[in-house]
Amino acid sequence: MLHLTKVAFGAPSLDYLLERLAERAASGGIALTTRNLPKRHAEIAGKGSLFWIMKHQLVARTPILGFGEAEGGRVAILLGAETRIVHPAPKRAHQGWRYLEAADAPADLAQGAAQGILPPALARELASLALL
Repeated sequence: MLHLTKVAFGAPSLDYLLERLAERAASGGIALTTRNLPKRHAEIAGKGSLFWIMKHQLVARTPILGFGEAEGGRVAILLGAETRIVHPAPKRAHQGWRYLEAADAPADLAQGAAQGILPPALARELASLALL
């Protein structure tokens, strides 16, 4: 299985990102647009997820339902309604999207476990010391 990663641009906190995605899902679905169809889209559609990067960490994932057409010849990445919080994992910020192999993807946090998420700076430091 293959996933994509994307920076949660404009989202100051995980709560804000989750709220914004829930609002968009409730108002007719979530579609992100990009210029080019990923070459490996067949490996992702209906199986992979979009992992969100915030403050140099993978923090959440939203299932990718498929790909479609958007205005102006662009490509729409169609996302599912549910966003899951994952165990924070270090990931450098980048522009656009990048592939993430399933072996490198962090596991989902258990329901309600989000209360125990470490502050991003502390989680980065612990991960760099191989303690997280």
